[in-house]
Amino acid sequence: MVSTESIFAFAAMSLLVIVIPGPSVLFVIGRALAHGRRTALATVLGNLVGSYVLVIAVAWGLGALVESSAAVFMGVKMAGAAYLVYLGAQAFRHRDQMRAADMEAPAGERRGDLRTVLDGLFVGITNPKGIVFFAAVLPQFVNHSAGRVPLQMMVLGLVPVAIGLVTDTLWGLGASAARSWFARSDRRLSMVGGAGGFAMIGLGVTVAATGRAD
Repeated sequence: MVSTESIFAFAAMSLLVIVIPGPSVLFVIGRALAHGRRTALATVLGNLVGSYVLVIAVAWGLGALVESSAAVFMGVKMAGAAYLVYLGAQAFRHRDQMRAADMEAPAGERRGDLRTVLDGLFVGITNPKGIVFFAAVLPQFVNHSAGRVPLQMMVLGLVPVAIGLVTDTLWGLGASAARSWFARSDRRLSMVGGAGGFAMIGLGVTVAATGRAD
């Protein structure tokens, strides 16, 4: 149904877009610095699920509506930006509560994994870069004469999700490794946690300020 040529061509296009750090990557890095590896990996999972929700929306026509309506697009973008600022403010506010011992804290004392996945999912869904990419690029690789266009889009949409799984995980692991070094000192850990919070706040402001071309 979906030709091998289309899959490889879309994979190449996706790789070019994904390797350039965007809101999703910067969000993962900020979460890794603020909360550590477990939170970073849960964020990656949620982010990718959110990205695939965008694929489904585009496949069934909703993505095109969001991308074509300036008001709807702005509303989605501002919601995502506001949530990023909120998460960053929370991380910065609680930076002094982090201690090196938290790295081995029991599961019940860590930030809930489900909550973290949902945070990543929401940011993934409201990612302007993802909305524009899937709405504008994905339909170009569909063979309309073969029929089942929504299914073709959903199959093709797995390609950037797989690429993002690898690249975002590497970003998250790298950032959390740096955090582990800082965790040898409570003061340094507090500083890097605050830096992660600032990074997410800055990302939220940037997303809010960017135009539709992003």
